[in-house]
Amino acid sequence: QVQLVESGGGLVQAGGSLRLSCAASGRTFSSYHMGWFRQAPGKERTFVAAITGTGSNTFYADSVKGRFTISRDNAKNTVYLQMNSLKPEDTAVYYCAASLLWGKNPNRYDYWGQGTQVTVSS
Repeated sequence: QVQLVESGGGLVQAGGSLRLSCAASGRTFSSYHMGWFRQAPGKERTFVAAITGTGSNTFYADSVKGRFTISRDNAKNTVYLQMNSLKPEDTAVYYCAASLLWGKNPNRYDYWGQGTQVTVSS
């Protein structure tokens, strides 16, 4: 079992940056592909970015490509989401998730964190 705890959310002005972190428990962290998802009020949870267990491959939603960067440090059991050039439409609760299957479908992810709020003011 994997437990995930996100941190790093907050309030930022448009054009600013934030870095989210997701700390994972367990000794098999590198076995899991990791993803970031977000959910705005009244909307469905959507895919943001994913990274393979080794960190060799990444995948991004078109809406964040070129602005967000996902990375991981398996020695620290942590995955990161660097968010630059933030826009008001990036406002959402951000979740990290772990999966043994690769992909952007949230149904493939077995473990989820509690979420961290990101608010971008205009």
